Amino acid sequence: MTEISFRRAVRADLPAIVALLSDDALGSGREDPAQPPNPRYGEAFDAIESDQNQYLAVAVTDDTVIGCLQLSFIPGLSRLGMWRGQIESVRIAAAQRGGGIGRRMFDWAIEECRRRGCGLVQLTTDKSRPEALRFYENLGFQASHEGLKLALT
Repeated sequence: MTEISFRRAVRADLPAIVALLSDDALGSGREDPAQPPNPRYGEAFDAIESDQNQYLAVAVTDDTVIGCLQLSFIPGLSRLGMWRGQIESVRIAAAQRGGGIGRRMFDWAIEECRRRGCGLVQLTTDKSRPEALRFYENLGFQASHEGLKLALT
C-alpha cells in the first residue's frame, strides 16, 4: 500500500491544489487552472490559514500532493451546542482514483473532526456527481437533509 501522509496545506501547495480542483467536469468550468495561480486563490488561502476553524488539508505521497479537502469546524447552539465538521473541496488526483486514497483521506478527516470535538460530520455533493454520492454513502454518510444554495455572483 502506498505511503500517504495528511497534513495542513502550505502556500507552496497552492498550484497543486488548484490543479486538483480544476481537474474534473465541475472544476473545469468554474476554476482557473492557470499557473501561477490566480491571485484570488492566494487571498482565499490566506483567509483559510488565518481562521482557526478552517483546515485546508493535503494528501501527500513521495512529496507530491495527490489529494485535498477543506475542513470547517462550525460551532452551533442546536443539539446542545454541538460542533460540526464540514468537509468541502474534496479531490483526488485522476491517476490515483480508485485505489482507496479517498477512503483513507476521509478516515483521517473524520478522525480530525473527532479530535476537535465535533458531534457530526457533514458534506454536500453536486447532484451531477452520482459517483461521489455513492462513495459518500459507502463511507456511512446519509442523505438526511435537502441542501439548497443561492449563487450571489
